[in-house]
Amino acid sequence: MKLDTKVYEEKMKKSIESYKYDLGSIRAGRANASVLERINVDYYGVPTPVTQIGTVSVSDARTIVIQPWDSSTLKGIEKAILASDLGITPANDGKVIRLVFPQLTEDRRKELKKQVSKMGEDAKVAIRNIRRDAMDKAKDMKKNSEMTEDEQKSSEKSIQDLTDKYIKEIDAITAGKEKEIMEI
Repeated sequence: MKLDTKVYEEKMKKSIESYKYDLGSIRAGRANASVLERINVDYYGVPTPVTQIGTVSVSDARTIVIQPWDSSTLKGIEKAILASDLGITPANDGKVIRLVFPQLTEDRRKELKKQVSKMGEDAKVAIRNIRRDAMDKAKDMKKNSEMTEDEQKSSEKSIQDLTDKYIKEIDAITAGKEKEIMEI
């Protein structure tokens, strides 16, 4: 009986999705509403994402406009943005909040590129950990006589092929984000 690799492939896919989500929070000098997804505002005692208490739109390449449905939340949104690691001071005009993203300096670009690279390495480690778990499972199944040696080798090859596929995908995603950071 060969090892079912579907479970491990699902875990690898989830690791990739998590990596993509984490990359969305990196501000690359271009206005992107996804940087606000992790910022929560205290909305009547409940921590609520900024994106759920108003309209968030990108008015130009470097400006995000937040128009809350309840104007009493303006101060809370402003406070949450200032407290976050976004590094942008919001401009509140009483109706909307504007976030103007400054041009990135060369040093900041290099810093962000290193950060993306490190996140890519962390994602690869997660994939390799899943591979290790799958390989251990195959060895245990062989030891318990649930599979033959040939089936174990075949299972390990399938697992390695999956690992290689997802590591390549992480490399491609990382290269794309680094290119985006250096181009702006």
